[in-house]
Amino acid sequence: METRVSARRLAVLLGPHSTGVPAYRWLADGIRRLVADGRLLHGTRLPSERELLTQLGVSRTTVTRAYGVLRDRGYASAVRGSGTVVQVPGGPVAGGGEPLELSSLQPTGRDVVDLTCAAPAATPGLNRAYEAAVERMPSFIAGAGYFPLGVPELREAIAQRYADRGVPTDPDQIIVTTGALAALAATFRAVLRRADPVVVESPTYPNSLRALEHAGARVVGAPLVTEAADDVAGVIRQSGVRMMLAMPDFHNPTGVVWSDDERARIARKWRGSGVTGVVDETMSDTWLDGPVDARPMAAHAPGCVTVGSAAKTFWGGLRIGWIRAPHALTGAIARARLTMDLGAPVLEQLVVAHLLRTQGALSEESRQRIKDSRRVLLGLADRCPGWQVDVPTGGLSLWWHLPSESSTALVTAAERHGVLLAPGSLFAVDGRGLERWIRTPYALDAVSLRRAVDGIADAWSEVSSTRKAVGSI
Repeated sequence: METRVSARRLAVLLGPHSTGVPAYRWLADGIRRLVADGRLLHGTRLPSERELLTQLGVSRTTVTRAYGVLRDRGYASAVRGSGTVVQVPGGPVAGGGEPLELSSLQPTGRDVVDLTCAAPAATPGLNRAYEAAVERMPSFIAGAGYFPLGVPELREAIAQRYADRGVPTDPDQIIVTTGALAALAATFRAVLRRADPVVVESPTYPNSLRALEHAGARVVGAPLVTEAADDVAGVIRQSGVRMMLAMPDFHNPTGVVWSDDERARIARKWRGSGVTGVVDETMSDTWLDGPVDARPMAAHAPGCVTVGSAAKTFWGGLRIGWIRAPHALTGAIARARLTMDLGAPVLEQLVVAHLLRTQGALSEESRQRIKDSRRVLLGLADRCPGWQVDVPTGGLSLWWHLPSESSTALVTAAERHGVLLAPGSLFAVDGRGLERWIRTPYALDAVSLRRAVDGIADAWSEVSSTRKAVGSI
């Protein structure tokens, strides 16, 4: 399906004409940046020269020359019947999705919509953040380049981010890592002994489970806090756990959010039982309908460890995560972190520091894009009879309840229709069950998700017909 950007929309994306720059170069550079930032998708048809000169108030020569520069630099091509179409030089690289246990084994191509991944496109302005970071690099190249706890300006920016959210934090409490999973792994290595029990809500994020298992922990499943807080407290009391892994903000995969009362209650249970709470905040900035109306978990439980990441807010390719730990644990976690590697890449740390200073969180444009994608994927409710979902106010996925135990069968059928899904069992603490559930991330662009809706609807029709045929025998 071809996408097209209108002259009016392109004018809004380009912004005002930069003074002192030739008009053709301003136009060409502006479109190039939009492609590099992912704001104009590969294959998008640009407005005709006549449409654009009328909208921008420039000459036809200006538009013709700008489009020519884009073609010469590999950012556009002339397609018969479609006019000028933008492109990523060399084409977009296939893959690059979040490596869940399932997707790591399945090859993907450009004709497949991969819904095993819940990570959005890069934030607008990422390219400029890299340019700004490169300009800062000479200050660091003179030294050895090792910052095992993180570049100071990034640790300061992260600490300020917590302080702004009502959790006083100094930079010494921040440890920068190569992504959120590395942050969790370092925390587990510092706090847990082999076979220590750890409470985890089920369903949960599969890669976190793998990290716990790798640390030798004994995972103890519990219901979602939002559904049965009393039962969770009972599991903590009865199992003698040392740790609880929690995701109170837009839980993956369900999207639920703990209320302030639920946070306070679980925090009291942690304190009373001597449990170390480990809080995964990788989704905390992905609110869509309004900010979370609850204080961060660290405000209720000062002794907890909080893990964050740039992946869901800015870009998955920014392999930068962080740990906010109480002073009593920072030394142990820092030592554990040094057994894994000697620090995250300096350039990427400077990119994240720049984005935290200038943008802070998910951009409004990214937020609107994700909301549009969520709306497209909610169309499954009309296309797949019996499917039900509680629409989350944020996060990056929908957790559908199916009318029958068909999750695995649906995954198999969907692949034949060009869509990769992860079965509900992948999110179960014990890796079994949840056959009435399926996760569908809405982090992809709306065009891809429309294809996914068609493919999933066809797959569901196939699965339903098979079940009816078997039932009638």
